[in-house]
Amino acid sequence: MTAVAETGIVNSLTTGRLPKWVPWALLGASWVVFGIIFAMVAAADGSEFNPVLAIFVGTIFFDVILYVVARLVEGSRQATNRLVTSLVATAFIVALLPLVSLLYTVVINGLPRFDIQFFSESMRNVVGEGGGGLHAITGTLLITGMATLISVPIGLLTAIYLVEYGRGALARAITFFVDVMTGIPSIVAGLFAFAFFSLVLDNPAIRFGFGGAVALSLLMIPVVVRSSEEMLKLVPNELREASYALGVPKWLTILKIVIPTSIAGITTGVTLAISRVIGETAPLLIIAGFTASMNYDLFKNQMMSLPVFLYTQFQNPGVVVAPYIERSWAAALTLILIVMALNLIARLIAKIFSPKLGR
Repeated sequence: MTAVAETGIVNSLTTGRLPKWVPWALLGASWVVFGIIFAMVAAADGSEFNPVLAIFVGTIFFDVILYVVARLVEGSRQATNRLVTSLVATAFIVALLPLVSLLYTVVINGLPRFDIQFFSESMRNVVGEGGGGLHAITGTLLITGMATLISVPIGLLTAIYLVEYGRGALARAITFFVDVMTGIPSIVAGLFAFAFFSLVLDNPAIRFGFGGAVALSLLMIPVVVRSSEEMLKLVPNELREASYALGVPKWLTILKIVIPTSIAGITTGVTLAISRVIGETAPLLIIAGFTASMNYDLFKNQMMSLPVFLYTQFQNPGVVVAPYIERSWAAALTLILIVMALNLIARLIAKIFSPKLGR
């Protein structure tokens, strides 16, 4: 008679183990089963099949069935470990589902008008079908580019001052106001830019692209300051001290040692700031206005942007609604692709200019 039979106790540390493929097989089977169930229910009710809900319910069922199977084969200790691990994975999947659903919806609805015509034509003299978003894409790139040119030098220099030079009441005041600016609603930035230029230029009906760039820069600067400040703080003081020991002045140490060491994080922060403002609608609707024609001059006349173009196409459709909705989805897809391209460019820049740590 074995020791297990004599004592009646099972050592959970020496019991069987599930093969590595079993959790993945159970997860895939759960998704397939609930996908079939939800598809059958949707077909019976005449409603639309919801794959996101099927994946969510299937994942929850997977947690339960994995715990049961693991308890039968591996014992309570390993079953509890697998349950906690699967719950963490479930939390990740649940957090990822809205993003996947968003991308899926935008791609499916935006592809019908994601054509050459959309990128080569404006909406001038277009009513109904046809037309494109070239004027909006151009306006977005010009306004956001100008906002970046305004924000990055100011934000980076402010961060350098706070980390390398700032002491006392002035540094505390700058930090406080940066924190306040971080929470400013975007429409307030647009109203400020509109009021400022209306008073300075004595034009109560002013609308131009540079005003939109100034409004966006108010939203970008605190993000650039905070992200750059944290990256500069991560630079070891030993690098600064070694530079000072060689007789290098402080300004040159910052320029040649501190900034190159933290350039990867600074670039990521700038990209994050651009992504933060490139989709803003309210400030551009107030100060930049909207137009159906091309405008390459930031300092003259109204200028369309992709967020405003998306809003106007969706909010003010013509008699035939479908072309307007298709153009709005195409604009949303274009905006997402621009943000993705910016992130890829930022990663490339960070990889090229980041310091090489190997010998």
